[in-house]
Amino acid sequence: MATIGEVLAAADSGAIDLGFVGIENSIEGTVNVTIDALAFEHDLLIQREVELGIQLNLLAPPGVAISDVTRVLTFPVAAGQCRTWLATQLPGAEIVASNSNAEAARLVAEASDGVSAAVAPSLAAKIYGLDVLANDIEDHPENTTRFVLVARNSVPAATGHDKTTIVVFQRTDRPGSLLAILQEFAARAINLVKLESRPTKKGLGDYCFIIDLEGHLSDELVADCLRDVRSKVEDIKFLGSYPAAGPHGPAVRRDAEEAWRIADAWITDQKAKLRS
Repeated sequence: MATIGEVLAAADSGAIDLGFVGIENSIEGTVNVTIDALAFEHDLLIQREVELGIQLNLLAPPGVAISDVTRVLTFPVAAGQCRTWLATQLPGAEIVASNSNAEAARLVAEASDGVSAAVAPSLAAKIYGLDVLANDIEDHPENTTRFVLVARNSVPAATGHDKTTIVVFQRTDRPGSLLAILQEFAARAINLVKLESRPTKKGLGDYCFIIDLEGHLSDELVADCLRDVRSKVEDIKFLGSYPAAGPHGPAVRRDAEEAWRIADAWITDQKAKLRS
């Protein structure tokens, strides 16, 4: 599909079973169009995450040299990943936003105007018959994008190495409101992988928090934590518990969960002593 928005809308409507979209880049950060659509527009759940190394290239039709290029088509997030290269190697070139890098390559191939090039992976060059004018033009070598697979009404079973994503909406913006939320995670030794604020679209200064945490909704610690957080805030939107990318899960979380079970058994024993 042409855009991330179209992918998510099709998954939400049931026109497709699964959608696969970028959500975060190691250079440019969050892909806002993805996280905002998941938080505010659709009822989709993340099924898993995948981290892929990203290599960007400058592509043009055969016969076009770098010195000929005065117009570059690229997805805005990709443009940010190679901003310095474009500024130094193609100063003055017009940067034109496209819906995706693949679409940029397609449009450049169709136009074949002798002055346009695209920023896209090398696979796009093969598909659309373009030449690679420059390889690896991203500004930082460790360029990785995190993608998520999304679907309706489905939470994968826990694997032991999972991640949960939520959107937290505050009741009021007051001193200590974020601390009150974070204390619930800290008290249970639940690691937050990512925390960022996003505007709720309701007005200046009205923000929600996007939180990625280690663990699964079926984990007792995670469920207990989310219950307490939910009691303190206006609302929580659950975006999924899913298999996490990367090496197998930290012992800290397993130890913390075992400690919680021991503490829970202890309090149960104490309650049993209460007189009726």
